[in-house]
Parts: sequence; C-alpha cells; structure tokens
Amino acid sequence: MRAPLAPEPATSEPPDVGALVELLRGRRTVVLTGAGCSTESGIPDYRGPGTRARARNPIQHMEFLSRPEVRARYWARSLIGWPRFSTARPNAAHQALAELERNGQVLGLITQNVDRLHHAAGSERIIELHGALADVRCLSCGAREARWALQQRLLALNPGFVEQQVELRPDGDAELPLEAVRHFRVADCEHCGGALKPDVVFFGDNVPRPTVEAAFAMLEEGDALLVVGSSLAVFSGYRFVLRAAERHMPIGMINIGESRGDDLADVRVEARVGEVLPTLVTSLGRR
Repeated sequence: MRAPLAPEPATSEPPDVGALVELLRGRRTVVLTGAGCSTESGIPDYRGPGTRARARNPIQHMEFLSRPEVRARYWARSLIGWPRFSTARPNAAHQALAELERNGQVLGLITQNVDRLHHAAGSERIIELHGALADVRCLSCGAREARWALQQRLLALNPGFVEQQVELRPDGDAELPLEAVRHFRVADCEHCGGALKPDVVFFGDNVPRPTVEAAFAMLEEGDALLVVGSSLAVFSGYRFVLRAAERHMPIGMINIGESRGDDLADVRVEARVGEVLPTLVTSLGRR
C-alpha cells in the first residue's frame, strides 16, 4: 500500500514574490502607492475588499466649492475623523519602502495617499499626487494653516461635537447622520474670512500640472515601476502605469483584489503589502 503523501511545507511568502524580486533586482525602481499601503495602519480605503461593498461616494470638488452645506458636512465629519487619522503610524510597508530607498533600490515614491505616512517612515523623495490633509488653505486669499491648528478652532466652535460614536471613513472622514451636521459651525480663514479647504485634490478636480510633470520626470529616471496597494481606478495614478508600459519598463504590482492595470503587469503579487515589501528588503539587499 502506497504511503500517504507528506504535506507540502508551508511557505513564508506569497506566490510570485520570488519573481517580483528578480523583476526588480538591479533596477532603479519608482514606486506608486495607493490606499492599500495604509490600510494596515488603520486607515480605511475606498475600494479594498473590506470597503467596496459599503463604500459611499467621496466628496466632489465642485460641490465643496459651490455649496456651503457641503463644506459644513465635510468639516463636521473631519472634526471627528481627524484625531484617529492624524495619530496613525507607519506600518511595515511604509518602513520597508523607506529602507529600500536608503539601500538604493527605490528611486522615489509617487503616492496617491494624503496621510504623510511615507514621510513619517523616513522616505525622502516623495511626490504627493493628491496633496496632504495636514495642510489647509483659504480658497480666497490662499493663506495656509496647519490642520492641527484648525482642529482646535473647530473644537472651540462646536463644544461636545466629537463625543459622538461614529465609524471612521477613508481620508480622515467619518460617517455622520445629516441631522448631526445641521447646526455645525465652520471655521473661516483667520486672514480674510474666506472658506477653507484641505490642501488635497478632491474627486472631480485635477492634479496640479507641476506635480504631474514632476512625477513623470521621476518615472523617466527609473528602470522599473512597482505599484503598491492601488486598484488604479482613478486616472491620476493609472497614467503612470500606462507611461511605464509605453516605455517598456518592467511593471510589478502588489495588491489584494483586482487592479485596473493587471493586464500591464509583468509580475503581480496578491498579498498584503506589509508582508511582501519587507521580503523585498531582505532579498534585494544593498546596491
């Protein structure tokens, strides 16, 4: 009687990580990161497996500019969501990318995220496609204010508002019923009294041309593109995958779930980025 087959030994890394290592070895890699890079820090995404079924539409640029009630709703939800968002810390993925840059493997980062966690982890060459929630600017005079300072003014205008129990949403937002926002008081610009906006690119707005040009210039310097934690559903990030494909650059992807650029990837790893990226640090070593 034939002996039963021994179980295969468990592997410590997802399939295709070895192929990804070989794809990037010896190449100057430009990294494009999306929300999936920050979910392991407790920041929800818009289109990940855990949020896709219950996602709501994000705030639209023109609505924010033209409707005071939309601005009030945004700042009310941001007032509650900001403390948890601003205290998020870099995870293993952010730290690994910073180490890959220090080791000479990563040329720089193009990020779609607005959380500044790459900066906190120690990455140095970063292009923020969509800006950062840490900064606020006046729509009238252009004056800037730190988001933490605005938080104190909003708290003073709306005592007791943050005591509500709510669900954290992507990008420092929170879920609130409409009746909870009806009497919310919005803080205006301290310089001119104008309306304030987080210094980010809302849906329906365009990434500033200098930012896009700087990102394309970085891509031109690289030998490979690695997409980390992005579905590439919006064109602001997808355009760089298209450009890399036009240049015949090797393209690697790490993501859970489908991505718009899957058919352009040379190697695709379906796994948590916080598991895969530290493996790249170990496997690629120093240049």
